[in-house]
Amino acid sequence: MTPGLALFYGGMVPVRNVLTMMMQNIIPLGIITLTWVLVGYTLAFSNKGTSVFGEFDAWALLNVDTPQFHTVAAGVTIPALAFVAYQMMFAIITPALITGATAGRLRFAGWVLFLTAFSILVYPQVARWLWHPKGWLAQLGAQDWAGGMVVHASAGAAAVAVLLVVGRRRGWPQLKTSPNNLPLMLVGAGILWFGWFGFNAGDGLQANAIAAQALVNTHVAGGAAMLTWLLVERLTSGYATLVGAVSGAVAGLATITPCAGFVNTGSALIIGLIAGCVCCFAVRLKHLLHYDDALDVIAVHFVGGVTGSFLLGFFADSAVNPVSDDGVFAGGGGYLLWHQIVAIVCVVLFSFVVSWLIAALISRTIGLREPGPEQDSLDRVQQGQAGYSLGGITARPTTSGRGAGPGRQTAGAVPPPRHLVSAIVNTDRIDGLRDALLMAGARSLELMETTVYTGRVRTEVFRSEVRKLDFEDRLRVYAAVDDEHEEAVAAVLRRFGAEPDSIHRLEISP
Repeated sequence: MTPGLALFYGGMVPVRNVLTMMMQNIIPLGIITLTWVLVGYTLAFSNKGTSVFGEFDAWALLNVDTPQFHTVAAGVTIPALAFVAYQMMFAIITPALITGATAGRLRFAGWVLFLTAFSILVYPQVARWLWHPKGWLAQLGAQDWAGGMVVHASAGAAAVAVLLVVGRRRGWPQLKTSPNNLPLMLVGAGILWFGWFGFNAGDGLQANAIAAQALVNTHVAGGAAMLTWLLVERLTSGYATLVGAVSGAVAGLATITPCAGFVNTGSALIIGLIAGCVCCFAVRLKHLLHYDDALDVIAVHFVGGVTGSFLLGFFADSAVNPVSDDGVFAGGGGYLLWHQIVAIVCVVLFSFVVSWLIAALISRTIGLREPGPEQDSLDRVQQGQAGYSLGGITARPTTSGRGAGPGRQTAGAVPPPRHLVSAIVNTDRIDGLRDALLMAGARSLELMETTVYTGRVRTEVFRSEVRKLDFEDRLRVYAAVDDEHEEAVAAVLRRFGAEPDSIHRLEISP
């Protein structure tokens, strides 16, 4: 799921920040693997310790035995290391969710330090409270099947805290960036959806009827939330978009996560319908409260996880899972609902406060926020490369081996170029344009990305936000020519879509 999250977020950020976003999502696989093995697991699931904090008896996985909670049921146990590995994946993806909120602002070194601290000081404690049999919230009676509070609520609260420290992107809210690759986003979302079956169906630690119910609930809620998000989006903006469909699905998956093994299919359907509507409207909170959540992590994951944990107090059914308390609609009264509210408040406050302290300390030392100008091209600043090559230009010679470039042998003297012909083209046939220009007599070529004012207003929708744009992306071509070949080069440019008004000739100074 973590590489899937990298693709999901990576497709939605601007083209010059895609590698940085993917790196921020992939690096937890390295950092938190080490912190979990060394101290995270023992802090969360130590056999010793209190209901609040674990001890270091399983430090570096030394002396790991089969603890009490690995006995899944009478006569059913799993290897301790299988449980260690499974829980490690929850620990890895939890802070990775934060990067969608802080997209376009984080320094890599500061982010690495935050990951390390969060995976030691925040996540293990929350996991112990709710997933260890001795955890104080578990003993209170709170329930969290697969991470509505442990993963989504804690990550969302941490995202709010980090946003308060790093602030808004340069130019926000006037800044209107466009996703660089929505098909990439869809691929990532598909991987996430598939991985969510292991996330939710696997949490019972055995393949039985409860696991099957959790799997079906996961899929039903994701599909239902997708439809309600699209309906709200269509009614409010006039469009039903791919981004909306994917956002709705992820919102439904996040919302059903705490409920998946405790509710029936009908309840999962209702929870999904509620999730799509609530999370879609929650996207607007950032404009009302003026916080810059770039990819709506707070609206989708935080609101989704909290909503699902709250709704579990209404829909939990012991007939589905005997270890569950009954919710309000199953005749259990308000006890479970109260326990869920207490747990939500405690997890959110703890994660927010500790994450803010971590982020503030890092910000005042090595720095957590990239300076304003660097935010426009983080890939160049942090990676030293670009995610995409300009328009498919490659470093190979012309397909025909012909051209008038440097070193070409000719029978007579070649006159020097006298003019520079410039034009705006709209073509993806870069190699074909290059070959045609060289054959027409161009002496040298230069291409660059440019944005052209067209005067034609077009509408673009991103997560129900309608944007009016009157600029379009194009390529600018410069070709050095002599007098004899000037008209031929201009004709090639017109053939490849250059508008006549965009073709200009400049005199080359000797």
